[in-house]
Amino acid sequence: MNLLEGVKGNGKVEIRILRNGKSISIWQEFNFLHYFRKHFGINFPKLFGITGYFTKKAVYSNLITTSGKGLITGRINGVGSPAAPVYMAIGTGTVAASAGDTALQTETQRVSGTATKVTTTVTDDTAQLVGSFTITSPVAITEMGILNAASSGTLLVRNVFSAYNFQADDVFEITHKLKNS
Repeated sequence: MNLLEGVKGNGKVEIRILRNGKSISIWQEFNFLHYFRKHFGINFPKLFGITGYFTKKAVYSNLITTSGKGLITGRINGVGSPAAPVYMAIGTGTVAASAGDTALQTETQRVSGTATKVTTTVTDDTAQLVGSFTITSPVAITEMGILNAASSGTLLVRNVFSAYNFQADDVFEITHKLKNS
């Protein structure tokens, strides 16, 4: 019997920007356009109602990398004893996410996230990781990833999205959920 037979994982990334402690409105691309950005690097203009809309929390599906799948398998089976993927990174890269990615294109900051188990459908079926980045100077963030080390490490997931423009002292909050289904 194969322990992993029929097990699938799907991930979601939730993004919020806090300015002066309050959540601000941010751009949410429509899912089908985000798919083209994530997989083909195609950028679409921000046209309200046509390419997206404003919201307090943007939600995107993500890409689990090939090395990320190996990391998950190693953690489940205890093979190679890989460290847990509890580090979140953000960057300014715009190249489409690919299963073969091993790092962000242009990483600018990395933090240790807070990992928990949460319930989506059945008890503890979702691994959740929350990370907060305090921005020190104006920057446009366009990518995020989860890794298993404070530097370098194995890339579990990568996501590329429409630019989020930050001012100094803004907080970029990312919640990643990986549901076992």
